[in-house]
Amino acid sequence: MHKGKTKQIKGKFKETLGKTMHDRSMQREGRGEQLLGKAQEMAEKAADHIRKRSRH
Repeated sequence: MHKGKTKQIKGKFKETLGKTMHDRSMQREGRGEQLLGKAQEMAEKAADHIRKRSRH
């Protein structure tokens, strides 16, 4: 699994835990991690695409 996807999963877990515990700070932190993970995943895909295109 890619690092970006892992960060998204951790963020979702943290957000859900924050909801359960009524901890808005933890919820925000979890949402932030999810967004960072999504951005990281997109960057990883772009880098993979560039590597594949440069081989041809």
